[in-house]
Amino acid sequence: MSYYFTIIGTRDNPLFELEFGTSKGGGDGIARFKEEAKHMNQFIVHAALDLVEEVQWANKDLYLKKLDSYQNNHIHCLLTGGNIKFMLLMNPDPASTPYSSYQTSPPSRPSTARQSTMLAANPSSQQTEDAVRQFMMEVYEAWVKCIMNPFYQVNQIVTSPIFRSRVATAAKKYL
Repeated sequence: MSYYFTIIGTRDNPLFELEFGTSKGGGDGIARFKEEAKHMNQFIVHAALDLVEEVQWANKDLYLKKLDSYQNNHIHCLLTGGNIKFMLLMNPDPASTPYSSYQTSPPSRPSTARQSTMLAANPSSQQTEDAVRQFMMEVYEAWVKCIMNPFYQVNQIVTSPIFRSRVATAAKKYL
């Protein structure tokens, strides 16, 4: 399983990006996205921003759950009070996700016992939603500590290695 996490500013500009893999079930924590997917992930997440803007006014919760799916990619979102968006794209099998070719039928994958225990075996399951929510809340706590720096300006790119390590630690812990 591979993940792409990004924080989007109030002007829809990326403030922070991180790719990582699962650490659960014997995973090594390394993202397995294809080379073409690294750029497509940004487009997929930014395309989901339209859905965020539609849902944010109809929903009282800050965690918007699973918003969108596109070619085996599932996007989750958390909004902050300052309209900063935490977006998580999860892909259970990045090697079989076609980005550049149109596919007429879904790929046939053998069912294995390990797949059913993975978080994204069912991206809408309560277990997945809880894990993603806990990850987002821990990153939110680190975010609040980061922006409390008196030298931080709104919509400034976050380059702090401490913040990056806290996000990676939360990813290992929950995803």
